[in-house]
Amino acid sequence: MRLYPLALKIDGRRCVVVGGGRVAERKVASLNECGAEVVVVSPELTLDLGEMASRGEIEAVRRVFEPADLESAVLAIAATDDTAVNEAVLAAGRTYSVLVNVVDVPELCDFYVPASVNRGDLQITISSSGACPALSRQLRRRLSAEFGPEYEPYLRLLNRLRRGLIERVAEPARRKEMLNELLASPALGLLAEGAETEAERVLEERFDVLVKGEQTE
Repeated sequence: MRLYPLALKIDGRRCVVVGGGRVAERKVASLNECGAEVVVVSPELTLDLGEMASRGEIEAVRRVFEPADLESAVLAIAATDDTAVNEAVLAAGRTYSVLVNVVDVPELCDFYVPASVNRGDLQITISSSGACPALSRQLRRRLSAEFGPEYEPYLRLLNRLRRGLIERVAEPARRKEMLNELLASPALGLLAEGAETEAERVLEERFDVLVKGEQTE
């Protein structure tokens, strides 16, 4: 079955993690990085999760899972080794129209969390549709080596210049052509060498040439 890929905005949205162990810790960390309002439901929590709750970084519900815990949530992750609890989370998801992921149990998942390489706003994700997560992790390591940290400032610069093109160039097709010309500059290689100031100069000079040429036509 082909899956529908998407990048989900969960900033400020309620996301429920059922389970309080090490696996839950990892899931909570990734949700927090995306700005979610994380609720952890478990009778017991690891020391780290307990400290996060004390600092107000997550909401901790220290009891067994109840279906109503998923009310108003956008997604839920079951990170337990208890089949009955995992199945209860999935059933509650159906009741409250909440997408559910049961860690390491593909047949109980509405969605899979892909392996990812993150460079600032650039996110490259790899999914095996639950067939072999180990392969996804292996590919992530390869992509992580190929797409280095220089891509974070590169995308930041391109985003700023793209906004400038939107303000100055009305025709979408022409903006696309101009962006492709910016991408053809040596800026990325300069960033890989640590020359961020020079990379910015190269891109801005190319931007100015493109915009001036457009205005004279």
